[in-house]
Amino acid sequence: MKKKLIFSAALVLSLGLAGCGADSSKDEKPKEETKTTASTDKTTDKEAKSDGVYFKDNELKIEDVKINITETKVIPVGEKGNETGDKPVFAIWFKTTNLSDKEMTPGIAWQAVFTVIQDNNPNAVNELEVGMLPDDRFQNTQFENIKKDGTVEHAIAYELDDLETPVTLVANQGIGGKELGKQDFQIKQ
Repeated sequence: MKKKLIFSAALVLSLGLAGCGADSSKDEKPKEETKTTASTDKTTDKEAKSDGVYFKDNELKIEDVKINITETKVIPVGEKGNETGDKPVFAIWFKTTNLSDKEMTPGIAWQAVFTVIQDNNPNAVNELEVGMLPDDRFQNTQFENIKKDGTVEHAIAYELDDLETPVTLVANQGIGGKELGKQDFQIKQ
């Protein structure tokens, strides 16, 4: 039930964020692909600075929001943060800054811009399911609105299908928006 409520709220907010930072009047430039040990990012430093919209080095910025990933880890079944789950989870801690006057919660902002994939299916895109909240500190604050220019911490977890395939975060300018980049996270323990 909570997942359906969160998804419904995410859909409402994401429609507001869907076009954020988009400017269709600019000519599309081919993106240079850059690889590091932790990520594959399609946005170069020069491009990110020129339009102010990017996903690079654990930071996403679009017109309405900035999200900084501060920590990631795999939490096995039964351990703190995944006590009741039946699958291990990939947990992500992050800070969300509201750059607009729009109503925004950290979880809804996250789900409006990120898709989380574990590419272990040769025939289809394997988007991971959201798991239970991995950090009790955010239990009472997860639905609070972030004030303009305010920054709040939050966490989210995704149920893993295996413990070998990396997890890929795909960042977009809101639902259906332009892809800003991808970052891979190794999940081996």
